[in-house]
Amino acid sequence: MRISLEKNRVSDVPLIQFINATIWRGSTCVFKHLDLTIDQHERIAILGPNGSGKTTLLKTINREIYPVDSPDSSVRILGQDRWNVWQLRKHIGIVSQDLQQRYTPTTTALEVVVSGYFSSIGVHGALANQVTQTQREHALAVLNELGIGNLSDCSLNRMSTGQQRRCLLARALVHDPAILILDEPTAGLDLTASFDYLARIRQLARAGRNIVMVTHHLNEIPPEVSRVVLLGDGGIAADGDKAEVLTADMLSRVYDTAIRVREVDGYYLAYPGQ
Repeated sequence: MRISLEKNRVSDVPLIQFINATIWRGSTCVFKHLDLTIDQHERIAILGPNGSGKTTLLKTINREIYPVDSPDSSVRILGQDRWNVWQLRKHIGIVSQDLQQRYTPTTTALEVVVSGYFSSIGVHGALANQVTQTQREHALAVLNELGIGNLSDCSLNRMSTGQQRRCLLARALVHDPAILILDEPTAGLDLTASFDYLARIRQLARAGRNIVMVTHHLNEIPPEVSRVVLLGDGGIAADGDKAEVLTADMLSRVYDTAIRVREVDGYYLAYPGQ
């Protein structure tokens, strides 16, 4: 990928920092006194059973959920604990199946990507008049780099799920965010689309992109991701080098079922234990 990595960077501060954070989602306390730091230029995977807090972490980073206000706790993004939400979203690129499903089927690829400049779902009404030619040209360049520039005027309902997902990735990359968050990146994709999409993520990782990947599946974690945070029991069950966290004993304990693990060419595979 040739997309610049210089914009939206702040040196010498952590990318994301949870300090003694207590976080509720509705009437459920998901985390108590959570401490987690993700440095810049890290490639990290967040893993855990359903209900362990993966989605809550994402929503807190994106300021859809806020931690309990306390003088000795904070959630900092690029060194700041207070952000204008719309300014913050210029620093965060998110790709998720949920976001993909929020677009109307007739939205074109170019419209999806351009909407990333405004953190909007599409560019309709008065918002369409704010789109500049420079933005359109850059959006098309990003689509070309992801191999779908020929689909710029094609509507989502005429694309494969894999092509739609690449549109969302282009949307996330168009303003060169400091943080690229991939939420269950291959959900809904067949093997061909999954392998293609993961190969593009590997390119971004090798180019130095800050990646936070949230997943249920070990095989989605590319070799370039070296750190894994394993959630469980209302907090962090393990945090460290991938080889030290993704063990049969650790996963079996956290998921409360027998799991065996194999490593193949830098990928990890889980399968049923005895």
